[in-house]
Amino acid sequence: MLSILACRDKVSEKTVTLKKNKDTLVFGALPRKVKSPKYNLSSKEKVDLGRLLFFDPILSGDKDVACATCHHPSTGYSEFLDISIGVNGTGFGSKRRFNTPNDIPFVKRNAHTIINTAFNGLEKEKDYNPESAPMFWDVRANSLEEQALMPIKTFEEMRGHNFSEEEILLKVVERLKNIPEYVALFDKAFKEENSLNIENIGKAISSFERTIVANNSRFDQYMRGDEDAIMLSEKEGFALFKKVGCANCHNGPMFSDYKIHVLGVPENKKLNELDLGTEESFGFRTASLRNLRFSAPYMHNGTFVSLQKVLEFYEDIANNKITNPNVSLTSRDPFVDQLDLSVKEMSLIISFLNTLNDEYFPKDIPETVPSGLSVSGNIK
Repeated sequence: MLSILACRDKVSEKTVTLKKNKDTLVFGALPRKVKSPKYNLSSKEKVDLGRLLFFDPILSGDKDVACATCHHPSTGYSEFLDISIGVNGTGFGSKRRFNTPNDIPFVKRNAHTIINTAFNGLEKEKDYNPESAPMFWDVRANSLEEQALMPIKTFEEMRGHNFSEEEILLKVVERLKNIPEYVALFDKAFKEENSLNIENIGKAISSFERTIVANNSRFDQYMRGDEDAIMLSEKEGFALFKKVGCANCHNGPMFSDYKIHVLGVPENKKLNELDLGTEESFGFRTASLRNLRFSAPYMHNGTFVSLQKVLEFYEDIANNKITNPNVSLTSRDPFVDQLDLSVKEMSLIISFLNTLNDEYFPKDIPETVPSGLSVSGNIK
């Protein structure tokens, strides 16, 4: 079983390095253990409570959407949609549709997978701080505790029409306090007076999310010393991955520098307005490349349905093709000019990326939730 106790852990027993502008990029295995913030040390009681909250639609304004609606274990704690349908939706995954009538917009961005978000912020061989871990495509949250509450407050994700952003979390606390089982579970998990409060909801959900870890991919095994864990062609793909410039932004054990980059990804036509990204720059955080099997379609708005399409996009922008008329060549990230990617190299790079998949992560779904509502929301 994965340890979820706070601890310090070296990134890997082996590293592979690449020179880049006098800096050294280090690729290592993920830690074997997960760290928790000092103010929210993990416990079985918190994890069990957080798991129930994650699957319980009582957290949403209309009691129809749970965290698991868009982050379901059967689809790798993500979903196979470009952008999500939150409030006023029915069905699961590609079959999910808005109810009629509807005036709720699509969720603005592609749903990140929850898998390995416990390691967000991990770079090179440095220690990482779960209290300041970058979250969301625009890094508007800095820990899982902060992230866990934001979808509840967001209109199109979980809040809906009936409550304001200021009201919804207070309403959720009121609902939970009317369920004796939840009151008992919060008291057991936090052992403090008035334990059922907004802050502890975020702490419980984030404690559960830190157990959703897949840290034994074939690449991890290779980094820990098993030379036969990946094939020769995949090693060639790894070398190309570094050579053509992918590693400029996708580096470290999580294959992300967690920085904001402006690339000019085409807009998603389902959205009624432009997504201006971080500080209206059209910039978005570098996504992790781990477990890509479970997170298609790709990019912040799910524009590309396959890894092949992603790499073709990078080839296009490296050749100065305008892929989004709202993003000029001069405003794109300087790293774009350092890309040197061709079609003949793509299959080997994709074969390497597949070594980062690890299907052995927790997938258990509770049979019921204390509210008595449909587990995972209206997904049937």
